[in-house]
Amino acid sequence: MASAQQNIFSETRAVHKAHPLQPACAIDNDRCIKLEGITRWQFRVMDDTLQLGFPLWVRLTHFFNFLFITLLIRSGIEIIGAHPKFYWNDDALPGSEWFRLTKKRIPKKQLWTSEDEIESMSRWTALPGENNLGLGRHWHFWAVNGWLLAGFIYVILLFTTPQWRRLMPTSSDIFPAAWQAVVAYFHFRLPPEGNPFNAIQQLTYCFIIFILSPFQIITGIMMSPALGARFPRFPRILGGRQAARSLHFIGLILFTGFIVVHVSLVIAHGLEREMAKIVLGDEASSHTLATIIGLLGIVAVVAFHFWGTWYSLVSPSQAKRLLEIGIDPLRRFLFHHWDSRQEYLHISAYARINGKPPRNEIYERLAAANFTGWRLEVSGLVGKDLSLSLYDLSQMRRQTQTTLHCCIQGWSYFAQWAGVPVSSIIDICRPLPNARFLVFHTLDEKWERPGHGYYYEVIDLELAMQPQTILADEMNGRPLPVPYGAPLRLRVENQLGYKMAKWINRIEVVNSFKHIGKGQGGWRDDVLHYYPLDAGL
Repeated sequence: MASAQQNIFSETRAVHKAHPLQPACAIDNDRCIKLEGITRWQFRVMDDTLQLGFPLWVRLTHFFNFLFITLLIRSGIEIIGAHPKFYWNDDALPGSEWFRLTKKRIPKKQLWTSEDEIESMSRWTALPGENNLGLGRHWHFWAVNGWLLAGFIYVILLFTTPQWRRLMPTSSDIFPAAWQAVVAYFHFRLPPEGNPFNAIQQLTYCFIIFILSPFQIITGIMMSPALGARFPRFPRILGGRQAARSLHFIGLILFTGFIVVHVSLVIAHGLEREMAKIVLGDEASSHTLATIIGLLGIVAVVAFHFWGTWYSLVSPSQAKRLLEIGIDPLRRFLFHHWDSRQEYLHISAYARINGKPPRNEIYERLAAANFTGWRLEVSGLVGKDLSLSLYDLSQMRRQTQTTLHCCIQGWSYFAQWAGVPVSSIIDICRPLPNARFLVFHTLDEKWERPGHGYYYEVIDLELAMQPQTILADEMNGRPLPVPYGAPLRLRVENQLGYKMAKWINRIEVVNSFKHIGKGQGGWRDDVLHYYPLDAGL
């Protein structure tokens, strides 16, 4: 058999080629390692004439990936705080969670809402922290677009150059070589380098980029209420929306763990030397200059996090508008036009409520009289004003549908709803040619937040005309209960739950909603900085 090939672990970058039966040698000394009967190295062999190195585009995408992935992790923590419990079943029954990040317990003998389950996250860990779910989601979707763009550029350039070899295994020999590298690390030794990575590094990066990243994308999309409503079977590939949420959370943990281990190994391999590679593209470059530039890049990312947190907390409305630039039109283009086609056979044993019933004199008087004096007023840009009682609604064309309710906080439940399609109301009132939106006014004075006005929601005519957009007066075969919106609530089944206004008493048809509330398209959009008009992302 041929003798061992040349072994170079110096300032020049070369590939270790060893005799199949030769014992392994660690990078930090020349002594051979013999562990648990393992008596041979098998390392990935590359063409010595092809030195992959770290071209500029690799270095730039690495930097932007670092920025966006840290924004995703922190904003993800903010989103988790809105409902810090995880389930495998879409019923999301209280007490059925497999994992929780809260010590709060749901009281059994008093009225509570899902808002009582919120854990306010610290601004030091979450973006922006302090119970800002709306802005947390804005940051999350802004960062995911940047992350996807950087990743797309990286993958395109990877496969249009020989750089694909840096990640894609070309031989099964990489697996025993990876095991040898793991053994070396656990014995606090550095394994021989590859070109440019050793075997376990190559497999890890390949897993992160081509398995974990697509997995996070798929599980994230599976939580879209619009997609789940249009293609109900798609989320069920992984077990449903709650299973996708749980798996997405596990993916976040894996990404966080990878970052911690990755940084630790960069330091172990020599911080200055590794900085020279990823900053200047060559370990022979000035280590001092590379370290300074690298640390300045890290400081810039940290400074951006501090600025984003501070700006979001002191100027939330302006931060929301900035984060929507370019992102909101893209989101609407991708998700807004999918109508709901749900028809489940299952009804959850329990359905959470969000928001406590009104306490004002008008509503309490109507509720005491079983809503016999209640009327639904329809006005605005219409050819015919309407004033409808519950009896009038009961005589109109009715529709029953069993759907999955998806709350923006993260929980869900199945329920059956019955009522009048909004399209029937529109056909009768005949909107004028310049009509574009329907404003649903309610009797909910938001007594929990005095001074913030009555609850309202806005949808456009396209959503209003969709088949499963109804005004529900029944839930699970019974008259709609007060906590769930009696006497009438909106159901827009391809939207998040907060768009489905409860305790409705008036519909206004308008050309613009800028003059209503703070002009953001809904009470939660005005006050809590959610999304204007469309929450079906």
